[in-house]
Amino acid sequence: MKLLFKVALILALIFSSTFLLIKLTGVLTIEDIKLYFDALKNQPSYFVGSLVILLLFADLFIAVPTMTIIIMAGYFIGFQSASLYVFVGLFSASVTGYFLSYLYANKLLKKISKDEKQIVQMKEVFNEHGALMLIISRAMPMLPEITSCLAGASKMPFSKYLFAWAIGSIPYLLLITYAGSISDLSNPKPALYTAILITAVLWIAWFVLIKKKLSKKLI
Repeated sequence: MKLLFKVALILALIFSSTFLLIKLTGVLTIEDIKLYFDALKNQPSYFVGSLVILLLFADLFIAVPTMTIIIMAGYFIGFQSASLYVFVGLFSASVTGYFLSYLYANKLLKKISKDEKQIVQMKEVFNEHGALMLIISRAMPMLPEITSCLAGASKMPFSKYLFAWAIGSIPYLLLITYAGSISDLSNPKPALYTAILITAVLWIAWFVLIKKKLSKKLI
């Protein structure tokens, strides 16, 4: 459906602009993030955990290297603690995006399209197929935030949204966190291989499931 793609494109442009702005200004680089983690490594784990939550929540508003942050969380505070903090960070960002869009997206949609029937149709399409998009949204940067906002804008039932988000995000965060916890500076291979494998699997899922099963229905 054209309106669904148009809204997704607008959201992608918004998130991309924040990414480019950060890159151009150098306000928050991967090197900066590493320095923050290194500065807190001798502090109680909740200091690092708070940093993890803050950075992952900020990803809703400014593009941050999510996978890198999750890997470093596992490395610095271990699998169990890092998993908890990463979950809180990802969950808070996603749910905030959902509810902000749920409450305020209608005004934006009416500016994008004056056709009320088209807006209703967009919501119906996303409610029908959006769960699958949420499940594999970790395939690429910004997509988790975009799909969460689309879910809220489409008034997807929160229980359905939460279930799809959990299926797509919890295994992802556990695998990445564990890979970080068993890696170190002298042996970064576990984190590297896990990151490559998960990204490849999600990309394949995206192209196979979305392109083949949904493209005819959405266009």
